[in-house]
Amino acid sequence: MIRMAILFVTTWLLGACSSAVHLMPTPTLFTTGDSGAFAAAPLDAQSTEIEVFYATNRFPVGPADSRHYTRVRSDQLRLGVATLTIGDERTTLASLQAMSTSAASGRRPVLSLESTREMAVLDADGPSLAGDAQAFLSYLDEALKRSRNRELLIYVHGANTDFDRAAAQAAQFGHFMGRNAVVMVFAWPSAGTLLRYGRDVITARRSEPVFAKLLELLARDSQAAHLNVLAYSAGAMIASPALARAAGRAVERGAMRLGEIYYAAPDIDFPQFVDNLPRYENSVRRVTTAVNTGDRALSFAEWRHRVSRAGRPNLVDIGPEEKRWLAEASGRVGLDVLSVRPEDLPGLPATSHSFWYDHPWVSSDVLLKLQFHAPPPARGLSHNTNEFELAFWTFPADYEQRLPGVVRELEASR
Repeated sequence: MIRMAILFVTTWLLGACSSAVHLMPTPTLFTTGDSGAFAAAPLDAQSTEIEVFYATNRFPVGPADSRHYTRVRSDQLRLGVATLTIGDERTTLASLQAMSTSAASGRRPVLSLESTREMAVLDADGPSLAGDAQAFLSYLDEALKRSRNRELLIYVHGANTDFDRAAAQAAQFGHFMGRNAVVMVFAWPSAGTLLRYGRDVITARRSEPVFAKLLELLARDSQAAHLNVLAYSAGAMIASPALARAAGRAVERGAMRLGEIYYAAPDIDFPQFVDNLPRYENSVRRVTTAVNTGDRALSFAEWRHRVSRAGRPNLVDIGPEEKRWLAEASGRVGLDVLSVRPEDLPGLPATSHSFWYDHPWVSSDVLLKLQFHAPPPARGLSHNTNEFELAFWTFPADYEQRLPGVVRELEASR
């Protein structure tokens, strides 16, 4: 009985991301730094509606222009476009821009999925480019041409998340990147319910080869200058091995055009995560792992898996050789460990699992990394080392005061 109670609490904590998505707190970047980003957005994007691309191996129901994607895993990869609305009929563009550039408190608007338009269906075990896939890629390329840097951000969501929530989480980062970014969500078939974490773990592992093939397809056939990946929680179970797989199959270095890789509170076995890193480290611009050692959700995940998580690592779980490699890699340009410590971040709950979008300082740092490809010192972070000579980065007490100068220097060096 006690074991069942613990399991329920575990899955409840890890499934706390299945409710409606409210617009995240405004990143400090826009309240003290670069609030002009929204005015610089393309005219056709200045709306309470926002469009995101999607790729999913969920089984669909309904017509192609109004798909509903279930929690059942499919053997096909489906590509399309989702349209979402921020707020309701009372939300105006002016009020949304004001809310997106101020630290005003109060209830945030909900991001709602309005429609989906499925444009292509590919066999997951060997995608081939039929006419519908070419049409999808052409539409994607047109969006990339209109963006500021022609880069694609691929968001890989966590466990217990349905399609609507995954699309909304991706859309809000597109919104706070000033609508100048092209965002795609890889919506793997998470159950989206509280008691299915164990099933989600199995499904995530089975979805990893599909995501690897998606990366290869986009690298080979899209015009994206770089493929950036943001993996949250259990999304790391897909992204980490898929990046290793795709990089290993690339014919030449740089062929994958991988850019920034950001792991937010990654829920993956720490030894597996470390084992994957050297297999793709030289194929990306930079890897960042954001960890909170007090993360309660990952504490329960560690109990279930019987090994520490990459977002709450315990160096006891890896051998001496792996420790040496990790310490050396953390001192090189290319691998950054970001320690999100409640004592450094005003108002951050000590057990937070969603700090990367819930806390305005951390979300600001995510945006700066994605927009400028800047190393931690250029983003205003502080350098630290531990007793194992592992380098890591933290937020300084005066981060908010530093941020306007950080933004100016990054803009000047763009």
